[in-house]
Amino acid sequence: MNMVKASSIDESNASTFLQGVKDCIPTLLGYISIGLAAGVIGVSSHLSILEITLLSALVYAGSAQFIICALLATNSPSSAIIVTTFIVNLRNFLLSATLAPYFTKYSLLKNIGIGALVTDESFGVAINKITKGEQINDRWMNGLNLTAYIIWIASCMLGAILGKWITNPMVFGLDFALTAMFVALLVLQLHNMKPSKLKHSLWLIAYMIIAMLVLSFFVPSHVAVILSTIIVATIGVVTDK
Repeated sequence: MNMVKASSIDESNASTFLQGVKDCIPTLLGYISIGLAAGVIGVSSHLSILEITLLSALVYAGSAQFIICALLATNSPSSAIIVTTFIVNLRNFLLSATLAPYFTKYSLLKNIGIGALVTDESFGVAINKITKGEQINDRWMNGLNLTAYIIWIASCMLGAILGKWITNPMVFGLDFALTAMFVALLVLQLHNMKPSKLKHSLWLIAYMIIAMLVLSFFVPSHVAVILSTIIVATIGVVTDK
């Protein structure tokens, strides 16, 4: 009986809002670095601090914000910006769909709130926790998501303020911060896998690379990423044991 109580307490402690905040901390360097870069590039695209802040709050996607700034700089039509942003962010449907089975007991409104703030990074943290056999719930996910959301907006705004002094954010290696963070999340996830699962995951990574390379010859790179993800995710579900 005591062991049951202890395990339930541990599970509760591991799934609190505060724990979600703590679990987000390792990814914050990536958010801050890319957010600063997005703010700086926004200024170079002649956006105001308010516009950059609103863009980070409403779009909330680093890759899409970079693309929007580039399209604005070339005076692209609004329709092209909207369609391109939609396609680039389409992967978020896949991320939310993957996490959805763990939140079926919550209301539609709560699920919309969680899904709207899921990012590549928060998804990686959540999947890493799931892979280790730990429980996730709405409180933990909200702690993770809201921390990332607030830090992202603040970083983009700070980048906009500092934009007139930092003309080239790539000099400071800010362009590699996001890549480094994803590599770390991947290593953590693979480290906690059983040998059979690890082998399966490595094969899927190889399939993903091959699919992206092949598809890139026929479609734009961002479309190749989405198609490769759908194809390899389907293979992963079918072959998972």
